[in-house]
Amino acid sequence: MQQHRYWLGAGLLALASVGHAAAPSNEELQKQIAALKKAVDALQQQLDQNAQASKAAPSAPAATAVAAGDAAGTPATREDLQGVQADLENFKYQVQRDRDTATATSTRALNVGGTIQARAAYSTQETNATAATPAGVVNDRNSSFDVPTAILAFTGNLYKDYDEGRNLGYRLSAGASQQTASNNSFLNLLDAYLTYSVLPTIDPATPRLDIAFGQQLLPFGLEVPATEDLKPVILNAQFTTRLGLAQRQIGLIARGDFDPVVDYGYNYRAPLISYAFGVVNGNGPNTSDNNSAKDWVGRLAFTVPSDYNSWWRQLTVGGSFYRGKANLFVPGSSTLVGTGDRVRYGLDVTYNHEPFGVTYEYIQGRDDTTSGTTAANTKVASIKSDSHTATLFYNIGEQFVKGFRAQGRYDDWWPKSYQPFFRYDRFDPNTDKQSDESTVYTAGLNVFFAQTTKFQLNVNYTDDKAKNLSYSDFLAQFQFGF
Repeated sequence: MQQHRYWLGAGLLALASVGHAAAPSNEELQKQIAALKKAVDALQQQLDQNAQASKAAPSAPAATAVAAGDAAGTPATREDLQGVQADLENFKYQVQRDRDTATATSTRALNVGGTIQARAAYSTQETNATAATPAGVVNDRNSSFDVPTAILAFTGNLYKDYDEGRNLGYRLSAGASQQTASNNSFLNLLDAYLTYSVLPTIDPATPRLDIAFGQQLLPFGLEVPATEDLKPVILNAQFTTRLGLAQRQIGLIARGDFDPVVDYGYNYRAPLISYAFGVVNGNGPNTSDNNSAKDWVGRLAFTVPSDYNSWWRQLTVGGSFYRGKANLFVPGSSTLVGTGDRVRYGLDVTYNHEPFGVTYEYIQGRDDTTSGTTAANTKVASIKSDSHTATLFYNIGEQFVKGFRAQGRYDDWWPKSYQPFFRYDRFDPNTDKQSDESTVYTAGLNVFFAQTTKFQLNVNYTDDKAKNLSYSDFLAQFQFGF
């Protein structure tokens, strides 16, 4: 029985070392403590049996030892039982101490993550700017070091449905950007929304429907809803900012799909139809609506049904729309004259078949604008704009091959990959006006050398006909997540 105590003591020390390296959950602790209590009860029962056997047959210790289950022939003593109880108490104390002093806890399930970018840039076009304060003045700048993005995000479950996967989750993120005349380096609220899975999510072969309420990205096209870790190019497409689509909006958005093709061998799921529809304020992030009209947004995408090995895999055609109202003012004043239409339509095509891929987006916008000097003579006219954005890329390595990523490896192992690409980005702010479009040609290389880290090199050539300028930008950026 002394051996039993040694084994239990060694097991307790091993469990304590595991708890020190990574504190187990409350459920795991309860299971471990219950198992140890069961072992103590078993030892107490053996001790009682030994005592009864000794009274009944004191001349047969060997038979008593075998009946008690001790192969060494030594009956358990009260000292053995007390020793195991002391080890159990020491283990409980050590685990609780590690959890209190070395483990961050939360009231609900929580994952902490984020994205940080560090950039070096050089431009052949000098930058000059004036500002109200000396710190905002820019004098003949050609190069700069920047931290363009720093995001801290919290995600987790508020309710986890173990039977059908109808989970209630949340996401909260805040970000800071480099200091400019109109923005500072303090954290600003980015994402703040709840999500609920209306349909079960346990079986990947069933349709999905999720509802998100709060501040979030718009489901418009390809580039607008993409997060920083999924964008191949350092700078966003021109239409995302010039048409106001890159702003997060506050509202209710439903996203779902149906009739998915599932290849369990490759962990591949491609729904035949994906959709998203929602209603938002349309006045930007962290801001109440500035009129009674709400803005509507939607997207519908069709993916060619195919298995993982088919050449048609991940060929998707999608369409998007955004329709809302914006306040109109007398030019150069704050005099309100009414509301005008703000409409966007988009068509996108994606073919992402490892190792190469191509994406294309066509965006058309229509905005009502005013002209005049007073409210009485103000006229409203519509300005149409359009955009073409095409990206071609090629992957070298196993970064995007799920079979390699699923292999059992140490956490610091990751398949290094290289992704050269080329992008064509053209934006025309007024299709009725000649020679005012801006075109950006980008050649670049992304190097993925860790699970959440990549190094990016971009060379941009910009032809801005509205300003009658042509110049080149050279950008180098580390993007890393945690």
